[in-house]
Parts: sequence; structure tokens; C-alpha cells
Amino acid sequence: MRKFKAKALLLAAAVGLLILHLFKNFSDSKTLQHNLDVRKDQVQIRQPITKSSSYVYSWPRCQQNTSAANVTGFSSLPGNMKNFMYYRHCRHFPMLLDVPDKCGGAEKSAAVFLLLVIKSSPVNYDRREVLRKTWAKERLHNGVRIRRIFISGTMDSGFEKERLNKLLELEQREYNDILQWDFSDTFYNLTLKQILFMEWMERNCPNIRFLFNGDDDVFANTDNMVEYLQSLKDNNGSKHLFTGSIMVGTGPIRHPGSRYFVPVQVHESESYPPYLSGGGYLLSGYTASVIYNMSQSIDIIPIDDAYMGMCLAKAGLGPMSHIGVKVFGVDLPSSKLDRYDACYYRDYLLVHRFLPIQIYQMWHRIHDPKLICTKQPADG
Repeated sequence: MRKFKAKALLLAAAVGLLILHLFKNFSDSKTLQHNLDVRKDQVQIRQPITKSSSYVYSWPRCQQNTSAANVTGFSSLPGNMKNFMYYRHCRHFPMLLDVPDKCGGAEKSAAVFLLLVIKSSPVNYDRREVLRKTWAKERLHNGVRIRRIFISGTMDSGFEKERLNKLLELEQREYNDILQWDFSDTFYNLTLKQILFMEWMERNCPNIRFLFNGDDDVFANTDNMVEYLQSLKDNNGSKHLFTGSIMVGTGPIRHPGSRYFVPVQVHESESYPPYLSGGGYLLSGYTASVIYNMSQSIDIIPIDDAYMGMCLAKAGLGPMSHIGVKVFGVDLPSSKLDRYDACYYRDYLLVHRFLPIQIYQMWHRIHDPKLICTKQPADG
């Protein structure tokens, strides 16, 4: 009888210890989840894959919205537009590469004066390499800090997708300047890419002063950008700024053969609010935050620059034109002149579009101390 009671007591003690252990683990997991301080309750944690010790946030795979097929006229749409509509609601994707300390941490992000946010597909290695050595070089100019980040998705499938992802991973090890999410990096997903970046910015660089947002095939005079931004009166990034090449009176292109095709099933209105051409523009940290907040209640359309204008319009704000942003190129006084003469480009903020070799040459030409200019472009 005594042996039975002793065994019972030992068993009860073991069960009690097991319950305490399970409760502690449960409590610790709740504390970890609470400390993450993220808005969604579906976040999973993976080990970091960058130089930083911070975690990478991984969202569950978004499911196809099969009800999109019930929309009137859906069956007659091109395949890429059907695919866009199936996944239009998806705004969270697994993050493959992250640089959470790019701005020095959220609380120190105000120390970054200008963040260069460059849209780049995985395959564009040569463009990224040239930009790192020219206008996107991280540096101090006029006493303020310029930082750089490339934003990208994934391309292709199978072995080729793995190779391209490995390419970005190798670049990340050397430069620590890439944000990559596991979504298809296509023209129709440029708006998604912008939203994903702005969500990242809200978490990691909430107090950034100014941003340049543009393509990887532009020539950007980032020295001039800094000097322009420093000349602004009473705006250190905490007020509205959204300037570039303004587009007014445009609307969706309804021709299915066009790259910019947007059917009525995606955007019913026949017009877009004023917006800036997506080749490149400048905006304040304040405006970037406003756009992100407005985007939470506006359905995605595949034209990213028009979508930015829609977000601004909802906030009661608008874009501003800047004469120094030439997304359609520079008009020269004569066709006989050298269209890549540095004297025609040194005073602009941005010109679209340039090949990598042209960017490299132009950057060094405009910084040549022996450059003497007496001529100006016809459009001033």
C-alpha cells in the first residue's frame, strides 16, 4: 500500500512539472508574439538571412480569389490581366532579403536626409552595379547623408528563379542594399512593389526626411537633388512634397494590346487624378507615409504612378511639377549636337532613360573639374 502511494505521489509530481513547463512555454510564446508589435496576427518568424540580427517577417502564401472569374467580361480579358485580378487583394508576401538597419534603426532614421529607393528586377545586375558606383553611391553631400536601397521581387521559376535569387543574395552579402519579396516581379506588380516598400519604410525608416523613388535606368543627379531639397523653406521632410514630371488629364488605356491596358473591371473611372511619371520623383517622408495610409483603403491598379496619384487625391493632396525632371528626355537646340554632352545634363535632377554605360560616363563627365559649359538645352 505504501509503495502504491509513493508511486502515485511521484506520478502526480511529474504531471505537475509537465504542466508548469507547458505553461511557461505558452507564456513565453505569447510574450514573444506581443513583443514583435506587428499589426497582423499571422506573422511567422524565420531566422535572419542578412547581416543584421533582426528578424525577417514571413507572411503566409496568399490564396487566389476565384470569385474574380464571376466579374462580367472576365473571360474576354488577356491572361496577365486575369492573373492580376485573381491576386489583386494580396498585399503581404514572404520577405527573402531585408536590410532593417538601413536607416540606422527606426528611432535614428531622421539622420538619413535622402533615401534612394530604386525599382530593380533581379536580372538587372549590370544596372545596379553602375548605380552603386555613380549617382546611387552612399555618401555625404553638403553635410547630409544619402543612403540607397533596391526593391525587387522574383523572376522565372525552377532553377532559373533559384539562380537569380542567389545572385541577389550574393549582392546582398557585399552591399547590404536589397529588399526582396517572394512575388512575381512584373510590370503589373509595380504597384504591389511600392506598397510593400512603404510598409517596410513605416516599420524601419518612419522618420526619414526625403526619398527619391525611381527606375534603375534613369540618370539622376543626386547632388542636385540634395541641394534642391536643402533649399526648401520650412520643410525638413515633415510636410507635403511630391515633385517630378506631372501627368494631368490622363486616364486608363482600354486597348487590350497596350502595355498600360486597364479594363473597366479594374478601374471604372475614365480618368486618373494628377500624378507623377514613375520614372523618378522626389517626395518627403511625410508624403510617403500619407500615401501608404491611403493605400490601405484603395484597391490596387496595375499602373503604379497613377495609383500614387489616387492615394494623394484621397488625402486632399497633389503632385507638383519640377522643371529639372525630364522623363521624356532632353530637347537639344539642334539634331547635329552631341545628345550626351554633359553640359546639357549637369543642371537637371533626372533624365530618363539611359543605358548603364551612358550613366557611368555621364556621372563622371558632369563631375569633371575641367568641364566648361557655355550652352544650355533649348527647354532650359
